[in-house]
Amino acid sequence: MKSVLIIGMGAFGRHLAVKMTELKNDVMIVDKDAAIIDEMSSMVADAQIGDCTKEDVLRALGVGNFDVCFVTIGDTFQSSLEITSLLKDLGAKYVISKASRDIQAKFLLRNGADEVVYPDRDMADKLAVRCSANNVLDYFSLTDEFSIFEIPAMQSWIGRSIVEVNIRKKYHINILLVKNGSSIMTMPRADYVFKEDDKIIVIGKADEILRLDDSI
Repeated sequence: MKSVLIIGMGAFGRHLAVKMTELKNDVMIVDKDAAIIDEMSSMVADAQIGDCTKEDVLRALGVGNFDVCFVTIGDTFQSSLEITSLLKDLGAKYVISKASRDIQAKFLLRNGADEVVYPDRDMADKLAVRCSANNVLDYFSLTDEFSIFEIPAMQSWIGRSIVEVNIRKKYHINILLVKNGSSIMTMPRADYVFKEDDKIIVIGKADEILRLDDSI
C-alpha cells in the first residue's frame, strides 16, 4: 500500500482516485471545488478543499509524507506547472503530472515532475490501434517497436497445438498466457491445443501482430 496525493478532480483525477483506492492505497484528494470534494469524500481516505497553487496550502498537506503526488489539473496548464514546481520545492518524493502536449511535458519535467502522463493521447492511441485491427482486443506499448497484445485465437488455430501452428517462427510472437473464461494458463507448453474462445496474451513487434490474419 502506498500513500498517494491527487491534486485536481477532473475526470482523470477522479478515475485515478477511485482506482488507487480500489488497489488498497491510502489516497488523499484535493480540489478547489467544494462540491466535488463533498461528492468524492466517501470514496477516499481523506479529501481536502484547497487551492494548491498557494504554497501554504501544499505545505499544510505535508507533501513530503506521500509516496507519490499526482498533479491532474485540467483547467489551466499554468496551475499544473506551478503546483508541480511547488511540490518538489516542498520535498515531494515523486511527482507525476498530467500533460496534453509535448511542450507541456518539457516544461513540467524541467520544473520538477519526475514523470509525465498523457491520458487523452494514450487513450486515443490505444483506441485507434484496437479499432484499426480485426484481431486486437487490448494492448500495452512497451517501446516504440514492441508491445503486449491481447488477441483472440485465430480460427485456423483451433484444435491445433502451439507447436503445430508454429507460432514463434511463423508469426514472430511469443505467448505469455492463454485465458478462456475464468481459466488462465501462464507460459503454456508447446503441446497446448487452442480452444474456441481462447484469448491470448502475446508479446512481439506491433506491426507483426497487427498483420495477423487467418489467411497467413
